[in-house]
Amino acid sequence: MKRNTLFVLIALGLGGVGVANAQDASSWYLAPRLGVVAPDSARTTKNSAFAGIGAGVWVNPNLAVDFEYGINNAEFKNNSPRFGHQWESVQLDVAARWFFGEIGSGWRPYLMGGIGALRHKAYSGSLLEDAGYASGGGWDPMVTAGVGMQYNLSDRVAFRGEIAARYDRDNNSLNSPVAQSQGFNRHSGFTDGIATIGLTYSFGGAAPAPTPKHEEAAPPPAPPPAREEATPPPAVAIDLRGVEFKFDHPRVGEKLVPSLKAPTADSVQILDEAVDTLKRYPNVHVSVDGYTDSVGSDAYNEKLSERRAKGVYEYLTEHGVDASRLDGPKGFGKSNPIDTNKTAAGRQRNRRVELKVESQ
Repeated sequence: MKRNTLFVLIALGLGGVGVANAQDASSWYLAPRLGVVAPDSARTTKNSAFAGIGAGVWVNPNLAVDFEYGINNAEFKNNSPRFGHQWESVQLDVAARWFFGEIGSGWRPYLMGGIGALRHKAYSGSLLEDAGYASGGGWDPMVTAGVGMQYNLSDRVAFRGEIAARYDRDNNSLNSPVAQSQGFNRHSGFTDGIATIGLTYSFGGAAPAPTPKHEEAAPPPAPPPAREEATPPPAVAIDLRGVEFKFDHPRVGEKLVPSLKAPTADSVQILDEAVDTLKRYPNVHVSVDGYTDSVGSDAYNEKLSERRAKGVYEYLTEHGVDASRLDGPKGFGKSNPIDTNKTAAGRQRNRRVELKVESQ
């Protein structure tokens, strides 16, 4: 009978607890944003709207690099000789953002620094035509530095808010004949303030593991001879593949089911099958062990894996499995991987909860 029990438990093996990690080091993303530019007073322009988009990639869990495009058109102030016209700019840059905290955290502050170029077109409309000047402008180098905060809304989408200073080595706008003809002194170099909000949408990373088809277990083999019953069966790890969590869940104090990734019915069905099997074999004792992949620090992964194991442990006890039959919950972080952590598929398998048979 002991081996019959073991056979049924082996047949119930159902794989890893899959947790999609936004901002996995293997993922890239798009980052549209909107905001406002507070210009250097020497430009004599009004505050203006800013729009931009970036394509970024995670170099490691803390460093992201964005290739960005931005544009803003500002009207000149009423006291400017160029009132009624616009100062136009197009921005191209590469920006690095260093994020603090763990990759799975909800809120992550960051520092930003970038380098690029701005194309200026400081005059437009009838002023150019009346003055007889050609439409002028040009590219000048620029650097940016700022701070921001990112909040992960889901495993793919995050919100960003950022404040930055942009130094623009502009030697076109106030160094042209048109500017001097309007009474402006020659001037190069402006520092503008930029505040933006936006979203990031991540691509790549680990693909969700398909929910396995549940097949009825084969009939158990005939009972072994009595002399073999004295031999204890080997320990068996029972994975719960298909039980998938939302990004960075469960949070502290959160129950298991609300933390499951939609659709939750498939995950609940797998857990209910485990409950049913343990009820039918009351002599079986298991250890509830949680694991993560290698992304993130040891300390964070240990706590995350323990929360996942605790969620499964509480689900089993709340559905009638006696706590005396369960050892744990235990969190082992990224230790004991069952696959490589160098690929997205391997990391997906390593994010799991196991029911390890200890005795029968």
